[in-house]
Amino acid sequence: MFKHDNRIVITLDAGGTNLVFGAMRGCEFITEPLTMPSNAHDLDLCLDTMVKGFRQIIDSLNEKPVAISFAFPGPADYPHGIIGGYLPNFPSFRNGVALGPFLEHEFGMPVYINNDGDLFAYGEALCGALPEINSRLAEAGSNKRFRNLLGYTFGTGFGVGMVVNGQLNRGDNSCVETFCLPHKTKSGVITEEGVSVRAVKRVYAEASDEYDRKLEPKDICDIADGRLEGNVEAARKAFAEFGETAGDAMAIAAQLVDGIIVIGGGITAARHLILPSLLKELRSSLQTLGGDSVNRVQMEVMNLDDPDDFERFAKGNRKTLTIRGTNLTVEYDDMKRIGVTFSKLGASKAISTGAYAFALTKIDELNPDNA
Repeated sequence: MFKHDNRIVITLDAGGTNLVFGAMRGCEFITEPLTMPSNAHDLDLCLDTMVKGFRQIIDSLNEKPVAISFAFPGPADYPHGIIGGYLPNFPSFRNGVALGPFLEHEFGMPVYINNDGDLFAYGEALCGALPEINSRLAEAGSNKRFRNLLGYTFGTGFGVGMVVNGQLNRGDNSCVETFCLPHKTKSGVITEEGVSVRAVKRVYAEASDEYDRKLEPKDICDIADGRLEGNVEAARKAFAEFGETAGDAMAIAAQLVDGIIVIGGGITAARHLILPSLLKELRSSLQTLGGDSVNRVQMEVMNLDDPDDFERFAKGNRKTLTIRGTNLTVEYDDMKRIGVTFSKLGASKAISTGAYAFALTKIDELNPDNA
């Protein structure tokens, strides 16, 4: 949608350790990343660093950008640019900071701040997985098109974003979340305890009894694949449980949103270990009290990165019906289906792309004659 747009938007990847500044045009970065320490412990120093970083990027450009747009950890009132609450990585923001208004005053241009899960989903919906899938469907001769998307990030936590009919759903309280859904197998526990970096490390340690060994998910993936010494079965169990827990949470949202699922984040390097149990959960069934079996997700769930699954996904199941009292017929496709795929942009770029697209969308809403 914005791949051929010439407007420039300034972006920021805000982490507790570093701030990475950039500029995008046409959904692509046009500057080298500028990295500065976050100084998250000191509010004034952090804000001064932001101003310095944005200023340096702006001064490097040949033309004026139209907006600043980026993701920042919550809790937050994102529509008003207010950050505040329990922010583990930005403790100096906990009492409330009018970050958006501050930056607008400083730079004299619109500033848009959102949750990273929302921007990941929006970037994939407008410039990533969704247009790619619809393009592949067109090439395959299918009339089926998708406009709804659920974006999930696998990393330190379990993030989510939701795009419905091409529009980002931020909710009425900037609080569309999935981390706090109930864990499938641990009563009273949130699902993020099974879908996160700490979950992979915990399950491996418990299953292998290697509590003193300091391993990261990449190490555990290498153990599972035989590239590093360790307990192979425990490593595989860690990712299988991760996939099962994620799939259980995804099934709830997938049934409500009825759209493509795209997954990103650092842990997706172990997708081959996660996906089987994730898909199994999405394809599982529940029972009625009368003993009937009901699919957990009413749509067929397909792996869009598997050529055979995608061929069936594109083909569908076309049928012909005769209209009663006539010789006329109509054709329809009775296969209800959604698909799971992994980010081709990468989570970081997808988030920045979402920030870029969000800013331009908002600007065009305010100035429809210039869109």
